[in-house]
Amino acid sequence: MSRILLITGPGGEAQGWGNMAVTQEIAKAINASGKSCDIASVSNMDELIRVLDTRKFDLVWSALYHVTENEATIGMGESGEDWVADILDKLRLPYIGPDAATMKALIHKTATHNILDKAGVPVPCHFEIEQGQALPDLVFPAFVKPSFESRSVGISDNSVVHTPEELKAQVGFIHENYDQPALVEEYLPGREYTVLMLGNGAYQQFLPGMVTVDPKLIGRYPILSADLRGVGATRIQPAGELSEKTIDVTAKAMNALNCLDHVRADMRLDSQGNVKIIEVNGIPGLKPVKSWSPQLYTLHHASKKGAMEDYRALIDHIVSSALARHGIA
Repeated sequence: MSRILLITGPGGEAQGWGNMAVTQEIAKAINASGKSCDIASVSNMDELIRVLDTRKFDLVWSALYHVTENEATIGMGESGEDWVADILDKLRLPYIGPDAATMKALIHKTATHNILDKAGVPVPCHFEIEQGQALPDLVFPAFVKPSFESRSVGISDNSVVHTPEELKAQVGFIHENYDQPALVEEYLPGREYTVLMLGNGAYQQFLPGMVTVDPKLIGRYPILSADLRGVGATRIQPAGELSEKTIDVTAKAMNALNCLDHVRADMRLDSQGNVKIIEVNGIPGLKPVKSWSPQLYTLHHASKKGAMEDYRALIDHIVSSALARHGIA
């Protein structure tokens, strides 16, 4: 019987698949599949090392990019050693998800954009602005967000700027409130799509969908602010005629970034209707029913037993694919 160790901590909600309640649902799903699952909650590196040294497991799955007591934001950690995948790579322990280098590139949105742009994958025109750095000349409207966050943290109607004065104010807001560079992109006014890359090799699937939200919950602009993410306000519908295009763009992105197991690409349409990737999420949310991964799985693999049976199948697909990739029976 394969033994899976789930790593979580105070940062599990901001960084990864969700809080402890979500982690417990994942554990239930793993146990229901005939495998064995254990949960370890850590808040510092000593605790992580002790867990890895004393627990018995075949495969690790972490909700954390890096170990922190910060529950609100991701940031970049205090050092490279704060990243869970760094430690797992050094100890040569098998785990679910991309390696440390890829995880760091995915969290640093500018790095993601640059890698994808070099590989010919469409991304928005963009600038990263450090504190004290001069503002660039650009075409308005533009979109301003934190460089290292996920799940729409730091995004509101104020993120869409139309003048140099608005740009300066929003960049300053990011610097002051999130202590990280601001990423300024061309504003993409079109619909939002998302594609889940699930599994590897023979297990690999690409599951596309269109993101929808009740128009009554939208502010001045059709963007997903932080208060709409992870609370069930967004729903995934079929991607329709853009299914093939979004899958093609995602497949190229995943290859360029060396993504593995369970990674999701989010994209929007520009003013000309072109698909452009805005973010690649290395630890997608896994709240049953509410998160996009479970919704995408049900959209493409709905069972007669309902969404929670689909959820268990999704978790088993991720784990079984990773076990196969590592050659673990």
